Amino acid sequence: MDVLSVFHDLLYQPAIGPLLLMARVTERIRLGPVALNPFTLHPYEIAGQIAMLDAVSGGRAFLGLAKGAWLDRLGIEEARPLSALREAVAIVRALLAGDERGVAGERFTLAPGTALAYPRVRESVPLLVGTWGRETMRWAANVADEVKLGGTANPDFVRVAREWIGNDSVGLVTGCVTVVDEDGDLARERAAEVVRGYLDVVGHLDPTLELSRGEQPPLERFCIAGTPEQVAAHVSELWGAGADRVELGTPQGRTTSEGVGLICDRVLPLVR
Repeated sequence: MDVLSVFHDLLYQPAIGPLLLMARVTERIRLGPVALNPFTLHPYEIAGQIAMLDAVSGGRAFLGLAKGAWLDRLGIEEARPLSALREAVAIVRALLAGDERGVAGERFTLAPGTALAYPRVRESVPLLVGTWGRETMRWAANVADEVKLGGTANPDFVRVAREWIGNDSVGLVTGCVTVVDEDGDLARERAAEVVRGYLDVVGHLDPTLELSRGEQPPLERFCIAGTPEQVAAHVSELWGAGADRVELGTPQGRTTSEGVGLICDRVLPLVR
């Protein structure tokens, strides 16, 4: 594999802990959170966490940013999320680069002279922006290295997103709940259990499905599940639609270790 991502979804463990552990036992693979959000973690703290991960990993960190979900549970104001992302990117980049001119934003401010008071391995890290929105994708096409459609396995939406981005130099990443098992039916049942909690967030955001009010989204468009051969075929279909990278998300299999083993030993040779 080329990349290890750790989710930073609300209610779950912070991504920085597992990422630091992974950095100590890997040598070449890229590592990053997918994704941090500036509403629960100030851009200054985001810059600090990524600088730390980059140092521990020897310059292999990337930063995933998104507006986040379920923030209403915390009573957090989510107005103008694109402005918040813009300002977060500006602040993180200034801090990593050692630029002390400051950033005066509408939501976030970095006073002139403010810096990270410790050395950084690199003055910048690759940026991934997670979004399902056309406007955010168009902005990300000018500032990010990658755009991620988190939670989709729909090749039709990948094609639409590639058009929205409109910049072939920006990578398009898709990723979702994945379960691989020799028993394809069991894999699909397990995936359905896990993905159900996310459908309330993303189920009606896919512009290619045209769901009527109250209609349940098709699960196969939001997860990758089946035998190794079926999973490999689904990954290949996403690549064919325009995805540059496919993240095979948790739980991966009956257990994570079994699923990752099947992905490495059975799925990857088929998609190579």
